[in-house]
Amino acid sequence: MNQPQSVLIVDRSEETREVLATVLSRRGVRTLAAAGAPQGLRMARQHRPDLIVLDLELVEAAGAGLSEGFVEQSRTDRAPLVLLGTVRRSDPPLPEGEFVSKPYHYAPLIRKIEELLLRRAPAQAEVA
Repeated sequence: MNQPQSVLIVDRSEETREVLATVLSRRGVRTLAAAGAPQGLRMARQHRPDLIVLDLELVEAAGAGLSEGFVEQSRTDRAPLVLLGTVRRSDPPLPEGEFVSKPYHYAPLIRKIEELLLRRAPAQAEVA
């Protein structure tokens, strides 16, 4: 029996976590949520989601090392990262992932998540 795909939402905004969780759950995707980067990284390591949605502001606020932790976990699990944030010239280089600029609309963000999950589905079937 196939398990549903899972998405970890790491975002300080309760609204964002709730909207994404509600929409994705209705589409058969299991969701996990964290309001902070350290908690999100622990959850990523423990639950090994198929995709991680990560608010870059949380990573910046939490300090060095967390960005690399998410990138490493993403590579280990072959789980795409969807990065939410604002790019400024002085910013350090972005971690690998699909970047969605703030402010964003939910519909395109959800389409991006679904597209990445769809691309990941054949890879999961090969592993099983």
